[in-house]
Amino acid sequence: MYKIDIHTHILPQDLNQIVKSFSDPRYLNIKRISSNSIQLIKNGKLFRKVNCNCWDYNIRISEYENFNVDLQVLSTIPVLFSYWAKDDECLILSEYINNHIAGICKKYPEKFLGLGTIPMQNVDYAIKEMDRIINDLNLHGIQIGSNINGENLSSIKFLPIFEHAEKIGCSIFIHPWEMMGQSKMEKYWLPWLVGMPAETSRAISSIIFGGIFDKYPKLKIAFAHGGGAFPFTVGRMDHGYKMRPDLCAIDSLKTPSSYLKHFYIDSLVHDVDVLHFLLQKIGPNQIALGSDYPFPLGEAHPGKMIEDMQISSSNKQRILAGTALEWLGIDEKKYIGN
Repeated sequence: MYKIDIHTHILPQDLNQIVKSFSDPRYLNIKRISSNSIQLIKNGKLFRKVNCNCWDYNIRISEYENFNVDLQVLSTIPVLFSYWAKDDECLILSEYINNHIAGICKKYPEKFLGLGTIPMQNVDYAIKEMDRIINDLNLHGIQIGSNINGENLSSIKFLPIFEHAEKIGCSIFIHPWEMMGQSKMEKYWLPWLVGMPAETSRAISSIIFGGIFDKYPKLKIAFAHGGGAFPFTVGRMDHGYKMRPDLCAIDSLKTPSSYLKHFYIDSLVHDVDVLHFLLQKIGPNQIALGSDYPFPLGEAHPGKMIEDMQISSSNKQRILAGTALEWLGIDEKKYIGN
């Protein structure tokens, strides 16, 4: 079956060339350990160690051939969003990252599709770069964070960004970052284990309760990590919406569960029973293969859990590629055929 992984991250190996002109120590820097691994330094401290498959697209191609995955959708690592940065510097960094991703996609169009990043803290710059991403770089969408410097995506200031994305058909992938409560639960890697699912739920809830889908019904949004905690708490959301409309039903038109068909999620849940639940709750037409390659919390063999499930071949093909193509606005016949 044809397989498209919508959730993979890549890093420019020459990142230091652009960030060395910025003075803020929060910008990510690269410290080389060997030819196969580097340290990512932030604020003068080790943020993460990554291996060469995080920047070397030839290695990515080789590994994905072993996984029998046909296409990777490339996006930057969320720590590079840099929404806290000076507006002009964040725009420069975004342009650099997007040019890097677009260059790879142009060189290997049969292997890669791409999502750009935009400086969300400045709406004018964000829209300007979104236009360039779609119209000049020929990428298929953008990746944004689950919050913008602690502010929810439902904030009125971000509405022009969503409006423009709908207007030009720009797909959006929303990824958790800067997890709420992170500093209070650093032990046991809880920001990644607990905070990320909560952040994803925060993003979905903000979009729904903020009436974003009501205002822009043609938006094509996908959320990482199986929708986080949201699918498992949507009943609670509905109950709150009905019992406290004075607090919950002030900007959206319908109960939260009414919007489950308005967005997509990736398949990265690490548990076949959970994936079965999502198939029942949300349906195969809303779920796309996503692995979080090449990071430790990702799926070691992208798509294997789906392939091993006892579901129809049509549902498998839909999750493995069909949903991704619909979300990205690509004619299915181009890759899967009739």
